[in-house]
Amino acid sequence: MSYTMRRQGYALAAVETWIFDLDNTLYPASCRLFDQVQARMNEYIRTRFSLSPEEATARRRKYFLEHGTTMNGLMTVDRVDPVEFMAYVHDIDLSVVPANPPLAAALTALKGRKIIYTNGSVPHAENLLRHLGIHEHFEDIFDIVASAYAPKPAMEPFRRFVERYGIKPERALMIEDMAKNLAPAAELGMTTAWVRTDVDWAAIASESDYIHYVVEDLAGFLGDAAGLRREVPK
Repeated sequence: MSYTMRRQGYALAAVETWIFDLDNTLYPASCRLFDQVQARMNEYIRTRFSLSPEEATARRRKYFLEHGTTMNGLMTVDRVDPVEFMAYVHDIDLSVVPANPPLAAALTALKGRKIIYTNGSVPHAENLLRHLGIHEHFEDIFDIVASAYAPKPAMEPFRRFVERYGIKPERALMIEDMAKNLAPAAELGMTTAWVRTDVDWAAIASESDYIHYVVEDLAGFLGDAAGLRREVPK
């Protein structure tokens, strides 16, 4: 089974807008692309502040836990330029990300608007989407810059996101690998789908009532949803 429905009354057939996280959601966490990002973060912090590798790793983790993202901590505490930081940490090798023809096919069949909402940057998202061959399916990318550098799960950027794209929350579904990031979406009235990975910190709050679907296979989940949409009467 590609997914499990935890909460009753949230029909995939009613979804008009599909909102996707990017990293570890549209590609498998098992390819460890984010390990490269973390290594680049460590290197940036080590070089910028003349720290040992161990000290740099500790600071990255501390900022992530206390500020939502490492970048937010660096901006808040150390006044780091976010554009410079993102350009550095997203200079990574995408060849480890495998092609996913079933995902591309499911996105093709899936009706409705599709938008990326990411704590990363637009250039990073565009590079990944093109690498995966699925960039043409997405209407737009709402990134950390559009969020005024307030990372998920901050509520105000979610409200701004909904307003910018004229989204009806009750007809929208958000898909995300970090369970806690789905809380604002659910509060606004969206259906939520948590993509289960083997990353421990991504599972924080995954037993919460605001998780409606638990997804094991994103392509299968979207493929099933596309079939449901085709069955909706005109």
